This record gives sequence, C-alpha cells and structure tokens, in this order.
Amino acid sequence: MQPPQSGLGIDLGGTKLEAALFDPAGREIWRRRTPTPAGDYAATVRAVADAAAAARSAAAGAGLTGPLSIGIGTPGSADTRGIMKNCNSTCLNGQPLQQDLEAALGQSIGLANDANCLALSEATDGAGAGAAVVFAVILGTGSGAGIAVQGRVLEGPNRLAGEWGHNPLPWSVPGSDPAFACYCGQQGCIETLVSGSGLARDHAQVTGGNLSGEEIARQAAQGDAACQATLARHAGRLARALAAVINLLDPDVIVLGGGLSKMPHLYAEVPAQWGRWVFSAGVGQQVRTRLLPSLHGDASGVRGAAWIGRTR
Repeated sequence: MQPPQSGLGIDLGGTKLEAALFDPAGREIWRRRTPTPAGDYAATVRAVADAAAAARSAAAGAGLTGPLSIGIGTPGSADTRGIMKNCNSTCLNGQPLQQDLEAALGQSIGLANDANCLALSEATDGAGAGAAVVFAVILGTGSGAGIAVQGRVLEGPNRLAGEWGHNPLPWSVPGSDPAFACYCGQQGCIETLVSGSGLARDHAQVTGGNLSGEEIARQAAQGDAACQATLARHAGRLARALAAVINLLDPDVIVLGGGLSKMPHLYAEVPAQWGRWVFSAGVGQQVRTRLLPSLHGDASGVRGAAWIGRTR
C-alpha cells in the first residue's frame, strides 16, 4: 500500500476559487482564495493552474516531498464523456474541464461536484461524522446538494444524485412564491429561491431594494422589518424544500454549507416548520433528522475536494 500523499483541494465556486494544501496526515498547511474569472473558461483553467503552482511552491517550502494529489470541486458535474453540464457558472457547460485541467496541470486529477465534496468532508469528520446518511446543501451563489451514505458519495448513472436545487419548490403557494426563471431553462426551481442570489432577488422584487444576502441578514438583525420578512419567507421555503428531502431520503443529518449557512436563525426556524410537510411524523413526535451547520465552515468544500483527489 502506498503511503498517504500530500493533497491539494480546489473549490471552484461561482465567485471565488479557493485552494488549500494538506499534508499526508490531513493537516492544512496553506490556503489561498482568489476571485473566479467571471464567464471566462480559459481564464478559469489558468486560475486553477496558477493555484496549483502556488500550492506546489508552498509544499516545497514546507518540506513536503513526493507526488501531490489534486482534487477539484466544481459546480455541476461531468457527464459520462467528461463534458461539464448543469453548472451555474455557465461558461463551464459543454467543456471538457477535467481533460483541460489535466493538460494544464500535467497530472491526473479528481473532479467532483462541489456539493459532493461538501458531503464527503462533513460525513468523514464533520457535522455528519458517524451518521449513516448525510444530505449536504450548499446555500451560496447557487444551491446544490450532495448525498453521502456510510461515508461514500452517491453519484448515480446520470451523475445527478443530489441535484435537489433543480426541482420545483414543493407545496408552492400561488401568488406568494415567485416562479423565477432558472439558468437551467425551467422556472420556479428551488435554487432560484433558497440560494443567496435567490434571497437577494426575492428581496428586490418585494421591496425594490438591491441588497446582498449578507446585507439582508445584517439589517434584519438590526431590526429592519422588510429584511426580517425576507428571511422569514426564505426559511419557510427552505423548510418545505428540505421536508421533501426527508420524505424521499430520510437522512440522519442535513448539513448546510455556503454563505447563507452562517445565518443562525435557520437552525431553529427551519426544523420548527418542516414537520408540517414531513409525511406522518407522528402525533406529538418530532422529526429526528438534524439540521446542522458544516463543522468545517468555508473549508469543508475544499477539504472534500482534497479527499476526492487522494481517492481518485
């Protein structure tokens, strides 16, 4: 058996490209975050190559020798031909991303959906450690999800396992849940309402104010009634969307990652509501699924990417 390698994980998000280097024992020894080139595929490939070059220099400076495994978490996923699909960073769609990155990096890499990376990280030694079934949700620029069962990520023959964000919002209320157009071509997808961009879009439609999700949360905490109402609508929609997951998958733990996962009210308000829609929770009984923030926070996706690189 080969000894563990040093591993580089890269989280290729819609707005940021985060890279972290881990030694063979899994300790983080270097990290860098840069903006993701917006809408530019070639520049994105170059940015990943630059991050890998910086990580190799950091590994040498830390005295790490031997090969460096590389894993990359991406929005969307690669189909059976290696062509990217379903990415909300739409410049990646239709591109042979893994092939192009391997050419740019000069080595083989592991590549997986970013939500699958989150699920693997949190199921391994995070908020879902020891749980049989973990459903991990990214509430960021978009809203994807990954599933880990007994510590292994489910992908499926179509590489679609966990694509919860591109189902319609369940138990939708006519006139109160907007059917926003989604980049996937549908309308009313869960992602368009529970993601950070969806939160901001809903607030703008109702109030006319152009605020980011972070600004909405901050002003709500300061007593702004309109922002508080926006967060209440969002929590109710997230409760319905996750109730449908519980009805289908019955996970032990649902882990939230991404920027909106830092909003503490979600962990009280969403479980307080989702029992209305969970099938036969039982009179006087609580839903036993736990809703938890990712233990590793912003680092979870990049950690999971590094683990993917080591195993593949």
